[in-house]
Amino acid sequence: MNFELKKPNLSFWGLWNLSFGFFGVQIAYALQSANISRIFATLGADPHSLSYFWILPPLMGIIVQPIVGSCSDRTWTRWGRRIPYLFLGAAMAVLVMCLLPNAGSFGMAVSTAMIFGLVALMFLDTSINMAMQPFKMLVGDMVNEEQKAKAYSIQSFLCNAGSLVGYVFPFLFAFLGIANTAPKGVVPDSVIYSFYVGAAILILCVVYTVSKVKEWNPQQYEQYNGASQEVQGEEKGSGNWFVLLKNAPSTFWKVGVVQFFCWFAFMYMWTYTNGTVADNCWGTTDVTSAGYQTAGNWVGILFAVQAIGSVIWAPILPKFSNRKFAYAFSLLLGGIGFASCAFIHDQYLLFIPFLLIGCAWAAMLAMPFTFVTNALQGYGHMGAYLGLFNGTICIPQIVAAAIGGVILALVGSVQSHMMIVAGVSLVLGTLAVGLIKEK
Repeated sequence: MNFELKKPNLSFWGLWNLSFGFFGVQIAYALQSANISRIFATLGADPHSLSYFWILPPLMGIIVQPIVGSCSDRTWTRWGRRIPYLFLGAAMAVLVMCLLPNAGSFGMAVSTAMIFGLVALMFLDTSINMAMQPFKMLVGDMVNEEQKAKAYSIQSFLCNAGSLVGYVFPFLFAFLGIANTAPKGVVPDSVIYSFYVGAAILILCVVYTVSKVKEWNPQQYEQYNGASQEVQGEEKGSGNWFVLLKNAPSTFWKVGVVQFFCWFAFMYMWTYTNGTVADNCWGTTDVTSAGYQTAGNWVGILFAVQAIGSVIWAPILPKFSNRKFAYAFSLLLGGIGFASCAFIHDQYLLFIPFLLIGCAWAAMLAMPFTFVTNALQGYGHMGAYLGLFNGTICIPQIVAAAIGGVILALVGSVQSHMMIVAGVSLVLGTLAVGLIKEK
């Protein structure tokens, strides 16, 4: 008989070290989120086709994360089972971060530069996903149930702190005198240098985590997590993804419905905020103008405000006695924030809706994984399940990106109207929280 020992309590710094590398990974993700539309618009993309460039990141996520989860479930090395994938992903991300913003700097034709940028974006998101997923699995592997919410809260804090740094880099570098405009089709130096510095921080943070975290060996893992992955596979079914999905708890799917509306909304924020702010606050849609590039820097500040709102809201969430209400209320605040962006023409007043959006973001980072990991106790294949759950993040983004141009045309080809669409989607997500049944 296999007796399962209770996982030991970890100190604050033990929990911190498990997730610290997430800070660097999130800087890379923030730079991508805030600047992809700006980069491709600068290269010459039409607003109606902008959303298509956003299909690649979630597409790579839905492919890579389940693979990383499943493979790492079966990996045992002297360095651990999750950490090798984390380090390899981070190393690849560093290389691609130095290439992507230079897509327009190599003297290529517009179409060739677009293709180069797309390939670089594909590898960047592949590597970010490869580096990001192991952090979630490390918490699932090594943290007991009593500390799991705290561990994910620390991860949420580091995620938002990394976002804050990544978002403000272009604005900061422009403030320091680095060129914020460039010839037609070339990305400004303020953005290029942001990616360089972000890459350096990423690898340093990941090296810190790798040096501080020692994963359990197979015998220790089995002691603390019950039967081995192979035995659990025999009891719960094979590791086949379709079998796992068939056997997934209902909470897995119900949280997934909420996730669909949430990530659908945020995809349009990332895609159309730059055009919204440039048009509403600077009165321009000309991507070669100084106003458009200044608006691009300001979008980074607004996303940083969102991250600050999330950091403020994250410790408030556990104080709600009802987790479902906390989740729904946070999403409703975000929906109000999204819709109000379309009607604000003052760059500083935009801080208010982005603080509200930060409340929704905080809930999206913490609540789904709390509900799902608790529901998955005893199911085995935790890494594979969390990788598959990432599909509830990626699929809505792919759908939103695929139909973004059509919806933009339907709402009058005004990019600010897409923020209203995002707000409506988040309100639908609020209503969908009612489907979740907690034990």
